Amino acid sequence: MRFSSCDWPGKLAAVVFISGCPWRCRYCHNPHLQTRSKEPGSPSWEEVVAWLESRKGLLDGLVFCGGEPLAEPQLPAMMQQVNAMGFGVALHTGGGYPNRLRECLPWVDWVGFDVKAPFPEYLRVTCAKGSGEAAIQSLQQVIDSGVDFECRTTVHPDLLSDADLLEIGRILAAAGIHHYALQKFRPHGCDDAQLLAQGISSDYPAEKTLETLRQAFEHFTLRAA
Repeated sequence: MRFSSCDWPGKLAAVVFISGCPWRCRYCHNPHLQTRSKEPGSPSWEEVVAWLESRKGLLDGLVFCGGEPLAEPQLPAMMQQVNAMGFGVALHTGGGYPNRLRECLPWVDWVGFDVKAPFPEYLRVTCAKGSGEAAIQSLQQVIDSGVDFECRTTVHPDLLSDADLLEIGRILAAAGIHHYALQKFRPHGCDDAQLLAQGISSDYPAEKTLETLRQAFEHFTLRAA
């Protein structure tokens, strides 16, 4: 668990990392959280709740990250408990568990939704069959819920071309999404040798691609590695 002023825009929050993920994204910088297991020395949920009690009036809320936090069966109840304590709740997700996301959304104030690739091409990034279909279902649930959210995509030229980025942008803009960000690949923590070996040129993504995306969204951001 750590403090953050950037994992939930405009909020000072604590971040809880939950282990487990159904996908194996090649650029993942938390591969140690892909398996459902308790990290040595990590606090129990009861300890997190007790700590939050001591931070009332100091924090805006709690951000659930992963791994894929929706891998936790008790996540809806955990969010409800945090909400009842007077804290806001944010969720970082790729949407791997649409049914559990549906249960969580009533307790969520903000979602950071990871869009991995053009939806038919998800396997290229996630190495998991059916991941694109799950992501589409989950994203539509977020849109329909009315909760505040952003979509973001991690970019590496070995996984996503400029044409792919433009296709993602077209899909999201057509869905009425207003907030979109590209996040440059971070080598720290990644264990994919091929991605680590390939250099990333300074003109990726191309400025023409970025300008097209800027024009397509009310709020567009390019985040450094």
